[in-house]
Amino acid sequence: MTPDAGAQPGEPSPADGSGPRELLAYRSAQGRWVVAAMILGSSVAGIDSTVVAVALPAIGRNLHAGFQDLQWTVTSYTLALASLILLAGSLSDRWGRRRVFLAGLGWFTAASVLCAAAPSIGWLIAARAVQGVGGALMTPASLAIIEAAFQPGDRTHAIGTWAGFSGVSAAIAPFLGGWLLEAGSWRPIFLINVPVAAAVAWMARRHVPESRDTSLSGSADWPGALAGAAALAMITYAILVLPRAGALSLPFGAAAVLGLLSSATFAVTERRRSHPMLPPAIFAPARFRAANAVTFVVNGALGGFAFVFIPALEIIAGYSPVVAGSALVPVTVVTLLLSGASGQLAQRIGPRPPLVAGCLLCAVASILAVRIGPGAGYWTVVLPVALLFGLGLASLLPPLTATAMNSAPDSLAGLASGVNNAVARVAGLLWIAALPPLTGLTGAAYTDPAQFQSSFAQIGWICAAAFACAAALAATFITGPGRPTPARRPALIQTPVPHLACPVAFRHAPRRTRRPNTRKATVRSCAADTPSPSRPRIDHAQEQA
Repeated sequence: MTPDAGAQPGEPSPADGSGPRELLAYRSAQGRWVVAAMILGSSVAGIDSTVVAVALPAIGRNLHAGFQDLQWTVTSYTLALASLILLAGSLSDRWGRRRVFLAGLGWFTAASVLCAAAPSIGWLIAARAVQGVGGALMTPASLAIIEAAFQPGDRTHAIGTWAGFSGVSAAIAPFLGGWLLEAGSWRPIFLINVPVAAAVAWMARRHVPESRDTSLSGSADWPGALAGAAALAMITYAILVLPRAGALSLPFGAAAVLGLLSSATFAVTERRRSHPMLPPAIFAPARFRAANAVTFVVNGALGGFAFVFIPALEIIAGYSPVVAGSALVPVTVVTLLLSGASGQLAQRIGPRPPLVAGCLLCAVASILAVRIGPGAGYWTVVLPVALLFGLGLASLLPPLTATAMNSAPDSLAGLASGVNNAVARVAGLLWIAALPPLTGLTGAAYTDPAQFQSSFAQIGWICAAAFACAAALAATFITGPGRPTPARRPALIQTPVPHLACPVAFRHAPRRTRRPNTRKATVRSCAADTPSPSRPRIDHAQEQA
């Protein structure tokens, strides 16, 4: 497939190559259809990811699965998503964003049916991996479609609507999943995607214009994507089998060797290719490396904690699936409401103070979570943990994302956001694989409330220590606002809910010095200011990977 000959880079264009179409207004009928289609498309993957966390105990009981198998139910999806999301963003730019979005939607929906029909845990794990491929195709394309389809003055409004309704779906998902579980089975949670996906496909084909980036050259980085996926898979498998098999066992040794070889192959491939998926030059600035190191620690601890938090409420505290699943909703609400103010504060005083404060708030939340035991009260035990996590994430996520983007070379600004989000996903993948076996949560141990409580307490202390280490990293290596940078394109910041991401926009700020051409990036969240009309129309899908 080749780009449309008559289209400007990033502009919507007919699939038949007949030329560029006029960019859409937000209040137009077609514009509203585009936003609605992307909201529902994001919800297809998001609701599914959220309710799977609620359904893990029921899946384990029904399929007679050990805790390691339940880990793979989550990590197989995350592994495929994290491995392919940067490549998928490149493919959507090259082949057409609507086309790749629809391909991912169909792929994800077919895999959802396979999940619902799974006769065994192995079948479910494989189907979840297939779902991850579909999610990787859908995720970069959805926001890229909005960015490419709307007029510059309306893009922020469209993105804010998309983010707001994604938050609504995040709040609805636990109640819907819990109700289906209490009605009798976990299988319908995968089938609810089918009618929604059918509606999204109809809306996208009828109302969403095609767009692609005609400025891209070279082929997609397939060798790099395959080597990266193999490296992540082998490292994850090695972490999972180590506690049970031992360091001298054949499974661990083989996985470790293959993981190292795949990692070396990935590094060599990215250095030698003319158009690599992950250019090594992006890691040259020390501040960019520091920001991603903090991202790895923070999101790893968040991912590992969130993975056991909801099952702990069900198994240890005896909560119903509905109540347990909705426990993280306050985290999402607080993060979305306060991240804008946090971004503005970080712009005035620098990123280091809010980063350190946010990490320490999350550390305190992890320590308080250790109190969860049989009959733990929601208002006195669980809600304070959720609110502190929300305050911590609202404080640290916007300046962390801004630091990562503003520290990268100007020519790689879009990719910098994609790398930062990919690091967050990989961190969650590896920490979810490592924390349960390290704390004895293996086999059927998760069915014993006393054993689960002991392991959960250890995980809480480990995550608290990790957040404290992240605060120390931020205080030591992220030392100031950095050099002035041009206005950036929008990026996404992750929240603990797997699918929900809050957009932050970067715009020109008034000059504060007399030096010519000095500009500074200002962070807004969700309801961001209108992007500068002069910014380029090319909005690479990698930036919201």
